[in-house]
Amino acid sequence: MDEEIRARRAACTDSILGNGRDRTRELIASIDPDADPDVYGDGGVVTRLEQRTAEILGKPAAVFLPSGTMAQPATLRVHADRRTSRTVVWHPYSHLERHELQAYQRLHQLVGRSTGELDRLLTLADLEKVAEPIAALLLELPQRDLGGQIPTWDDLVAQTGWARDRGAATHLDGARLWEASAGYGRSPAEVAALFDTVYVSFYKGVGALPGCCVAGSDDDIAQVREWRSRLGGTLYAMWPAASSALGLLDATLAEMPARMRHALAIADALRDVPEVSVVPDPPQVPMMHLLFATTPEVFRANAKRLAEETGLWVWPNAEVTGDPRVVRAELTVGRATLRHKPEALAEILAGLCL
Repeated sequence: MDEEIRARRAACTDSILGNGRDRTRELIASIDPDADPDVYGDGGVVTRLEQRTAEILGKPAAVFLPSGTMAQPATLRVHADRRTSRTVVWHPYSHLERHELQAYQRLHQLVGRSTGELDRLLTLADLEKVAEPIAALLLELPQRDLGGQIPTWDDLVAQTGWARDRGAATHLDGARLWEASAGYGRSPAEVAALFDTVYVSFYKGVGALPGCCVAGSDDDIAQVREWRSRLGGTLYAMWPAASSALGLLDATLAEMPARMRHALAIADALRDVPEVSVVPDPPQVPMMHLLFATTPEVFRANAKRLAEETGLWVWPNAEVTGDPRVVRAELTVGRATLRHKPEALAEILAGLCL
């Protein structure tokens, strides 16, 4: 983000995106001033967050880590170290493959194998084409780069069953599990029960300070905890981020059904706006991709005008697509989005195309 856009964002007073703009004052306020501190990740509010996360996910144990980029490859290594294979199967859009500089390979000697197609969800038929022994199957719920799509429940059960039948571990990239849970209409524990280990994020849908947990069996989590130390993630004091997450988590979970309803209502309102398309339609979780029938330059100018004239922050730029007359943006429904009626949001979004 360049300085001109940063200054424009700071001057805005409202947003429609997710939980709104990350204001330092609000993030600091999410930390309990009476929180019991940890020492190198042991005790205090860190232990309380780990216990609460394990309880929500229905797992025996959980461990708090600074980032998913540290957490997920380490967890997959734990699974691979127990097996003869080092291959992990995932969708081509896997975050580990596309955004982590091959940390899974260079730090943990894992082999990533993509299967399926970029433009659709992974299927059981895709998995059945994999003949080599595998250490783990990684599934992302929802699939962010596909607009927040999720497989049907029966498909999800079949895919995780395929891995277990082959003696492989199942791992959930649940950075947005809270949203996926709302989409399925099932508790996080019901979804997590299909997986041996589950990664969840606290700064995305929850809107807390950065941090995450991995939940699973006592043995798996004990090993992930050791890898946290080896990778430099066991900081002397982890309590501020853990306190922020613990303070916001339960309220966020309680709000997720309302976010799901709001996402569906936004899609309904946009059906009368030919310039804006929703992907997928209807949304499957409280997020979606929006396709705008306009150019990047027009979108950028309209977003700037909106911020300067009304104080409303939206995306400063949109992503290009294969069509030069269509751009794309991602809308996650959060606390800020809920403040705006669907009809008002449809009007705002249509204005970005004019």
